[in-house]
Parts: sequence; structure tokens; C-alpha cells
Amino acid sequence: MDFQHRAGGKTGSGGVASASESNRDRRERLRQLALETIDINKDPYFMKNHLGSYECKLCLTLHNNEGSYLAHTQGKKHQTNLARRAAKEAKEAPAQPAPEKVKVEVKKFVKIGRPGYKVTKQRDPEIGQQSLLFQIDYPEIAEGIGPRHRFMSAYEQRIEPPDRRWQYLLLAAEPYETIAFKVPSREIDKSESRFWTHWNRETKQFFLQFHFKMEKLLPQPGGQAAPATIKRPPPLMTGLGARPPTDAMPPPPPGGIPGMPPPPPHAPPQMSHASGMPPPGALPPHLRPPLPADGPPSN
Repeated sequence: MDFQHRAGGKTGSGGVASASESNRDRRERLRQLALETIDINKDPYFMKNHLGSYECKLCLTLHNNEGSYLAHTQGKKHQTNLARRAAKEAKEAPAQPAPEKVKVEVKKFVKIGRPGYKVTKQRDPEIGQQSLLFQIDYPEIAEGIGPRHRFMSAYEQRIEPPDRRWQYLLLAAEPYETIAFKVPSREIDKSESRFWTHWNRETKQFFLQFHFKMEKLLPQPGGQAAPATIKRPPPLMTGLGARPPTDAMPPPPPGGIPGMPPPPPHAPPQMSHASGMPPPGALPPHLRPPLPADGPPSN
């Protein structure tokens, strides 16, 4: 018998599976897959009757074993009935209102102007660390509201052209307008003893003080390590330069100062003065004692 040219046939192997055998193999594979992924005890439509067989309460079908029921749940009939049941329950269920969003009541205040303020520049006498102390007066602040503050970059504001050398300190309290202070854009020392705020409820005054961090010296280009000292920061305000060291005036040249008349040839001798007393030239004219060359005062 010639098996070589038979469709699907091969010498030494079985014949081609029929349609029923293919369906049986497919159901077995689905059953094995369902057993691994589905817990049959949690299926609300699974029921075991008194005869020992299994029923599907949704499709009203009878099954001999659990594998047959699981293969049924993966079929088209069971999936269609599941979708139909879900649509029916959604239609009959009462419409539940959507959960209400938490509404935050926006407090509206009529602005009454800018508060009074006082700014004090300070410097630590020991290490030279610079600081700023702000005192803001809020005599008519609203009840239950405290002052707030934050630092803002120069690129966040739209009032002035942004400048990276500056930053802004904002202070706000209702119903007053928000005020801003323009301070150098240096790193703020936010340690506990260098940054603090205080709100005095009795005097309605808000205090804020912060320090700028110190700038350390960079290593010298010659390769020598710089001494372990701290560089004093530049002043907060641009002012006059440092004064030159006060030295004694140099003596006049031997020939005298050009353009100045020479001293008289016969100058009267100066009177010797006691120790501790200023020379006569240091006293005003009407208090000077008479010199020997002068005669008695005329009446």
C-alpha cells in the first residue's frame, strides 16, 4: 500500500486527526490552562448536583467533570451569556451619583494697602557673616490668618527683566498686599540658629531673619594650599572703596615747596612752654600770652 503520496501521511506515523479529535484536543488544552489560572471554587455559576455531576447555572448546562466545566467557561456560549448578564445588571441597577469633589472655599479679601516694614542689615562680629532682619507690621490682619513667606527666583517674576544676581523674598498676609524684597542671589544658611521667624500676635508684628552662607577661599594657583580661613563676603550695599592707610605726611623738600614764599629772616624766638601745655601757636590769637618782643598791652 502506497503511503508516500497520501495527503498528510508519513511512513511510520499515525493518520490525520479528524475534526472531532481536533476539538477534543483543543478542549483538553483549554481545560489544563483554565485549571492553572482559574479558581473554580470562586465561580458564582459553578454548582455540583446530587448526582455528582457539575452544572453551569448561567447557561444551564450539565458537565461530567471539572475539566469539562472549565472548557465550557472558555467557550463562546458562556462568554456571550456573561456579557448579556452584565448588560442587564447595569441597566437595572439604579444610577449612583458621582462622588462630590472636595470644594476649597476661596477666601476673598479687599486689599487695604501695603504693610509697614523695617529692614536691618547685620554682620556677625566674630566671623563676619552677613544677615538681614525684616520686621513687618500687620495691625489689621484678618482673624485666623498668619503671615507667610517664600523665596522667589528672578525668573519667576514678570515685573523686572530677570537678573541672576538677585532673588526676591515674598511676604503675604490678608488683607494686605503681597510685598517683595530684592536681596542678593546668594545661598541662604537655613540652619536652626541662622534662619528663624516669629509672629507676635499681641503686637501684630512679624519678624524674619536669615543669614547668607560664608564663601570659602579657593586654592591658590601656585599649588600651595590656602590657609584655613573664611573669606568675608562683599558688602550688601555698594559704597565707597576702602580708605588708604593713613601715613605721616612726608617732609618738605630741601629747597622748599615751589610757589610758597620763604619764611622771614628774623623770626621772633618762640617761648618755651611747660610740658603738657600746647605751644602758643596752637591757641587762638586773643588767648596767646605776650611774647618778649611785644610791649605791654595798650588800653
